[in-house]
Amino acid sequence: MADIPEFSAVELTDKTALRKQLRARRAAVSAAERAAAGQQLARLALRHRLLAQRKRIGVYMPSNNEIDVMPLLRAALRMGARCYLPVVPRRALVSAGRRKLWFTQLIGKAKVLEQPHPHWVNNRYGIPEFLPPAVRCVRVRQLDVLFMPMLGFDRLGWRIGMGGGYYDASLAYLGSRRRWRQPRLIGVAFSVQEIPRAPNDAWDVPLDGILTEQAFYRVGRGCNPLREPIRQID
Repeated sequence: MADIPEFSAVELTDKTALRKQLRARRAAVSAAERAAAGQQLARLALRHRLLAQRKRIGVYMPSNNEIDVMPLLRAALRMGARCYLPVVPRRALVSAGRRKLWFTQLIGKAKVLEQPHPHWVNNRYGIPEFLPPAVRCVRVRQLDVLFMPMLGFDRLGWRIGMGGGYYDASLAYLGSRRRWRQPRLIGVAFSVQEIPRAPNDAWDVPLDGILTEQAFYRVGRGCNPLREPIRQID
């Protein structure tokens, strides 16, 4: 990938400036690099057994230059995994308590991802949601694995999101009720979206793993991400 300038000290502490720079980094990835990265994501996910038959796997529909997870999603469907996509609540703007995501199961094989399809509806952000008639929705705690989009990440397992707070609200129970161990949280991004240290707040939940086009990084379940480094698995 093309050379990208380093982050300034201000950008690493100012989330607004940091998000702007991270969006620029993500947008600088060429179309050819983007296509190759999506295929490599799927290969790494299969190699490290992140996908499995009958597992309930949450994935997202990529938008705004996000890394392409469609090859990964197709691989999961071919393996017989139960794949779920997020649905933004229609009344999410009033309070954080109403920002919890629902997830709907993709019914059918990989061809269901082909467009146009009558069960796909764009939400307020222009992102497709799968909403067939009489669809059954589940909450994030009912998933086994969740692949999460992110603007940036660090090697300690902290994630920088888009700022909407949907994933924070949906995963808040993990911070307050440690007995919960689901789902396994895997952040997905281009390698150029890595930063030395991601600013984090008290309500942020650390990732269990990070998947880029270059490697899979694992954070041990239950470890303190401030003390224990993550392990790279190529």
